[in-house]
Amino acid sequence: DADRQIARVVFPQATVDFALQVGTSLTSDLQRRDFTINAIAYNPHTRQIIDPLQGCHDLQQKVIRMISVQNLVADPLRLLRAYRQAAQLDFSLEPKTQQSIRQLSPYLQSVAAERVQVECSYLLSSQLGTTWLTTAYQDGLLRIWFPAASIYSLAQIVAMDRAMKALIQTWPVLKIHLLNRVNQHSRSGADRRTLLATAKLIGLVSPNPQQATDNLLRLKYSRAEIDLVVLLLQFLPQIQSLSLVEMNRRQQYFFFQKAGRAFPVLAVLAVAWGMSVSAVAPLVNRFLNSNDPVAHPMPLVTGKDLIKQLQLCPGPQVGHLLKQLEIAQAEETITTPQEALALARALVEFEED
Repeated sequence: DADRQIARVVFPQATVDFALQVGTSLTSDLQRRDFTINAIAYNPHTRQIIDPLQGCHDLQQKVIRMISVQNLVADPLRLLRAYRQAAQLDFSLEPKTQQSIRQLSPYLQSVAAERVQVECSYLLSSQLGTTWLTTAYQDGLLRIWFPAASIYSLAQIVAMDRAMKALIQTWPVLKIHLLNRVNQHSRSGADRRTLLATAKLIGLVSPNPQQATDNLLRLKYSRAEIDLVVLLLQFLPQIQSLSLVEMNRRQQYFFFQKAGRAFPVLAVLAVAWGMSVSAVAPLVNRFLNSNDPVAHPMPLVTGKDLIKQLQLCPGPQVGHLLKQLEIAQAEETITTPQEALALARALVEFEED
């Protein structure tokens, strides 16, 4: 960070930031920090700990305590950071600190959107994050950036956490899919966030896809993250009506085609919204079976096969036939390449008639 003259070095075991001292002395530098636990210095030459604000005591007590109100106002992101650090460290907020944060919450509107997004994403990703995200909402810190959030929608995120635990208890391998990155091919930190953490955003945004998109764009979320949230919102009415259990094989095929990699979080949403684990089990088992013709159709014939055997010209007709064969395979109407070619021939003859 050239502007703040901070350099970061990443080691296998830890990350170290190097910064110039601010102020005329080390003590004055430490007094500018956010919380006492972050205002502890160490002299490697004398092996002395410099702790003018009793941060070590607060570490032992597992308490996050502000140094001063002025320090929080100097960088209002520190208001939200208190909840993130409490979640990461499993600490509590010192009561006077929490009261001051409540009073200062309007200052968050002056913080850059990207910085707010990063802190919220930490909370959505942390094991204890949902509890502290709810507390942050109750203390007024989310209203500016997530105006559609409510205590009810936060409760749905809590339900998602419970649903996730129930599902991975039955299918441990599902956890790997839930923790897959939103965009596995991107190098940006945003797109490397997990499917599950990103899915929890539906508890903070409007159920209206366009309003949700506008909210997330304002917070500088990536296109991949926004697309995932919008996809989940589009599925939400079907999930809330519990109609997933009534789908036939054809409907399941289209469901999996639309869901793609997002299916695991849809399973979490379904259980969070009231479906039993046993009711969602057939869909989960299909998804986890790479040979399942409904969830993971493998073509019985290729486009080249159709062109050669049926003497077709390359074009949209071939793609249309392949799609029809895929659906028929999902419905178990065909199971062999010979049956696929016979059906394709019949479809071509029907279209010609």
